[in-house]
Amino acid sequence: MLYLTYDEFRDQTGIDIYESTFDRLLPKASAVLDNATNHFYARHDIEQDNSWRVSQFKKALCAQIEYFNEAGATTFEGINKAPQSFTAGRTSVSNASRYNPGGKNEAKPLVAEDVFVYLEGTGLLYTGVSSC
Repeated sequence: MLYLTYDEFRDQTGIDIYESTFDRLLPKASAVLDNATNHFYARHDIEQDNSWRVSQFKKALCAQIEYFNEAGATTFEGINKAPQSFTAGRTSVSNASRYNPGGKNEAKPLVAEDVFVYLEGTGLLYTGVSSC
């Protein structure tokens, strides 16, 4: 199911990416958000849900698409394939970790951190067991 249109994406973000890029990133971004939300909108009609929660979900989806676009990849491996350091002649460049001062490589998550900004407080991140 497509949760977002290209026009909605542009209205929400103001980012001008090609529609073909949006169309390529949308299915994987939707799958990532479905996973993060325990497939809530696979079981509930998004058109019938609370408008605020739907709006927050769509903003989170926009954030995920932006993340994939900026990372230049849609897979965990693709996002994390950049080398930690490299040397060219006498010049050495090292990408230090934001958590490890020693600069050891850390994995970047598949889900954009900004997604949680939008989904927090919506109930979509609930991971408990349903009583039904």
